Formats: sequence, C-alpha cells, structure tokens
Amino acid sequence: MSIFSSLYTGASGMSAHGSAIGIVGDNIANVSTIGFKRSRAAFADVLGGNMGAQRLGQGVRLGAPDQQFGQGSIQQTGGTMDVAIRGRGMFVVSGAHDGRTSQYYTRDGRFNLDKSGYVVDPRGLRLQGYLINGAGQTATTATDLDLAGHTSPPTPTTEAGLSLNLDSNSPVPTTAFDPADPTSFNYQTAATVYDSLGNAHAVQTYYRNTGGGAWEWHAMVDGSEVTGGTAGTMSEIGTGTLTFTTNGALDTETGTASADFIGATPGQAIAFDFGDSLTTDGGDGTGTSQTAGASTVNGLDIDGHAAGNLIDVSIADDGTISGRFDNGETFAMARVALALFANDEGLTRAGDGVWSESSTSGAPLVDAASTGGRGALSAGALEGSNVELGDELVTMIAYQRAFQANVKTVTTADEMLAEVANLKR
Repeated sequence: MSIFSSLYTGASGMSAHGSAIGIVGDNIANVSTIGFKRSRAAFADVLGGNMGAQRLGQGVRLGAPDQQFGQGSIQQTGGTMDVAIRGRGMFVVSGAHDGRTSQYYTRDGRFNLDKSGYVVDPRGLRLQGYLINGAGQTATTATDLDLAGHTSPPTPTTEAGLSLNLDSNSPVPTTAFDPADPTSFNYQTAATVYDSLGNAHAVQTYYRNTGGGAWEWHAMVDGSEVTGGTAGTMSEIGTGTLTFTTNGALDTETGTASADFIGATPGQAIAFDFGDSLTTDGGDGTGTSQTAGASTVNGLDIDGHAAGNLIDVSIADDGTISGRFDNGETFAMARVALALFANDEGLTRAGDGVWSESSTSGAPLVDAASTGGRGALSAGALEGSNVELGDELVTMIAYQRAFQANVKTVTTADEMLAEVANLKR
C-alpha cells in the first residue's frame, strides 16, 4: 500500500463516519416522532490490490442504513381515534403522497374522520380495513373505511315487558271501560313503542280491577296515529287479562296487541309480557303483582328504537371499530387491517412517517389486527419513536472519535509525503 493509498483510505473513513453521524443525527432529530423507527449505520470494508496471496484493504464504505423495527414505547393520549400497535404489523393507508398515489404503511396511529367520514391519518391518507354490514358480516377485502355511511336503522317494537304492582284494595269499577272516564279503570301508565319507520308512539295502558284477583288491561294510542282512527280519541291496539293468587303472585296473563301505525308496516304485533306467570309461563310468579299499596310501575323492558346517527367511535384490541349512535345503539362497523412483511427492513422510507413496499421487503400480507401474528391495538394511545437517546449519543461519540482517527491517518500520510518531497533539497 502506497502513501497515496493511505490518504484515500483515511478519506474513506472520514466520509463513512461523517455520513454515519448523519444517520445518528436523524435518529436523534426524530426521538419525539410518533411511530419513527431508528436506523443503524452499516459499514463495509473496501478491498484494494494484492500483496502476496492476500488482498489489501482500501478503506471503508457506508452501505444502506439498517432500519430497526423494534417496538416503541406506548404513550397514553386519551384520543378517541389514536391507536398504537403492540407487536408486529403496520397500518395500511392509501392515497396521494408526494405526488404519487399508492398504498403505504405506517406505525403512526393518529387517525381521525375527514369531512367525508373516512378514517384518515395526518397526511390525509385513508386507513384500510374491513367493513361490517348491518347483518354483522365482515367484508373479505380491505378498503377505505367510510364510517359516515353508517347509521343505526330503525327497529320496530315487538316485545313490551312491564312489571307493576296493582293495588289489591282497588275498588271494582261499576261502569264499562272508557279511557275518557277515569272512574272506569283503576290505574293508567304510559310507554313508548316504535313502528317500522322508527316513529315513536305513546301507548297508554289502562288496568281495571274485575274482582277476585282478576284484572283487565287495555293498550291504546291516539287515533291520529293509526289507520282508521280519529284524532283526539283513543284507539285500542291490544287487550287482555291478568289473574293473581291469594298471595299476590302473577298466575295467568292473556292478550294480544297489533297496530296499524300510519305509513308503517301494517299489523305490527307487540307481545305484552307482565312477568313470569305461574300457570301461563310455568314460572315463579314474579314480575307484576297484586298487593296492598299504591299501584305503580316497577320496570319497563321494551325493544325497538328510532333511526340513529353516529356520535362516537371506539376501537377494540382486535381492531374492531364500534359506533355509538344517538338512539342509544352500539354496533361494530369495521375492523382495522394490518400488514406483515417477510422483511420489514427492506421497506423503503417514503418520508413523513410512511413506508412503501420494495422488492426486498416482499409483498404485504394484509389481514385483520390480532390475527396471524399481527399485533393487537391499544386505543387512546400512540407508539412513540424507538430511539434510545442515550444509546444514540454514545454511538455519536464513537463515530466522532473514529472520524478524528481517520483525520489523523490523512494528516500522517500528508506529513510522510512532505518528507518525501523534501528529499531533493
């Protein structure tokens, strides 16, 4: 190896370690970047000519940095749509980035809904996942997650459970039942039911003591709400009977109810249930009772609801996105997809916290979170950078010392060349 070669060998070390310090600097600069993955300098020796049977070293070069995809710390944020991945996998996002429309991958879980109702990341790229339809069936192909299109459809009332106490000391009315005549019944209460369009209807139920532990019940709505009715006049949609044992337990219950609400599906059947009757249900007689004391309602359990609009979302560990609606309903709308790669380190950095597929990373293996080795999700949290600041500073010091040593190689070779140049004096 000549003195001139020593100059170039030292220069290669200066160049390589100068660039390596740049890699460390990039790591340190991104110590607070959500989802950032540190890089590691990859040095490789350079061979020169032969000396005897051996190749001589000609310095060093810096290869492509090794990306380190180790887990970053999980930071609790409380954000409704902030999501962190615990384990392997990357979020799949799609859209235009730096002028190129494609599919990208990221560990940055800062998501929100855009003005069109799509789940997007801070770059406006749309999160990919599997939509769940109203029947609870999950799509087989990942697509943009459009949550604005989800509403809670109306459900008509089919069952009305009532638990009451009817005063055993109530007198037996002497006049025929007439909802307009308070003396013709002993107790009245109201409940809300829904038709097939989601319209709410106030149902008044009247209870009439017929003596000997037997009662009648009548379910009625205003005539303006049913076909053939008269506004201001109550129309009966159901009637039946209740009987009680001598200790006030519910013995039998009969009756049916059917309503033709205007504009809705006709013949809407509503099953009125007053408890676990002894004879009719073969039960224990609990629910509605007849004991001494004021008549009162103890409980209502009525199904059905109006249509609802989305007001909030939540994300489970398995990536299921559930919506909460203003009608009180909650149901699953979608499931977040994660991608696995045979070689994560082969992904190409696309900047702004996203990566793109490359020939060395392999094709993405996309499926739902928490499946096939894919990590679970933590809602209300974000994954921080996996940069350890102390380690990076120590590495920077080592690179700095190596740079200084290579500078010494160059200056030493320069002094030797100077001595050679002085030989002719």
